[in-house]
Amino acid sequence: MIALSLEFFKLRRKRIFLMIILFLLAQMVWAFLSLSMSMSKNNIAHPQWEAVIAIVASMNGLFLPIISAIIVSRVCDMEHKGNTWKMIMTTNINRKQIYLAKYVCVLLLLLFYVILQTALITLFGLTNDFLSPAPLILLGQYILGTMITSTTIVALQQWVSLSLKNQAFALCLGMVGGFIGMTADLFPAIIRQFFIWSYYTGLSPATYLFTEKAATYTTRPIDPLLLIIALILTAILYAAGNWRISSKEV
Repeated sequence: MIALSLEFFKLRRKRIFLMIILFLLAQMVWAFLSLSMSMSKNNIAHPQWEAVIAIVASMNGLFLPIISAIIVSRVCDMEHKGNTWKMIMTTNINRKQIYLAKYVCVLLLLLFYVILQTALITLFGLTNDFLSPAPLILLGQYILGTMITSTTIVALQQWVSLSLKNQAFALCLGMVGGFIGMTADLFPAIIRQFFIWSYYTGLSPATYLFTEKAATYTTRPIDPLLLIIALILTAILYAAGNWRISSKEV
């Protein structure tokens, strides 16, 4: 807990919450405008919750890998610029605790992002005459699928950001992940499973099915296979990164 508090204390002048909110607003304005234009074009008076959740989940494939890379880079870059590893070694906090604290810190910031996002989805539905009340179970599944995917991506980004002093590579990895996440639905299903950035749509409880003339939005249960793959990848990436950084000479 002390190490986690220290991570948030070090972020106090980074304006990280302002950056998260601005990034979130850009994504949600884009998503809501896209959905509103689609509703107007197809004369849809009462849109479905599935539609807004599926569109936002699809955009998460682009936005969340990038914001994850930026947050992880900011959290980890402080140790490189301040050359603080030697100073940390003199305290009673070891590097494994620091590694875990940074990981939890980033995930809490992303959870803040996803909860705000879910609140905006709910607000949009309540102000646009959705026929049914807010589907709490569906929104809960959406948060779960999004956060599980984020745990894997953060484990990968943190390993890279703490291994390399130059954060340009880590940020480029985030942008490449965003590109893959945005275009992943165009890949065959068997190929998509190899790219963790595609799991934002893969683990979404709402999706769209293409027919000859239009797209139909529908719900689905979370795919247990993708869930297991994501959890295993998270454990492997976190353990490998933790071992690499903890055994690295400083």
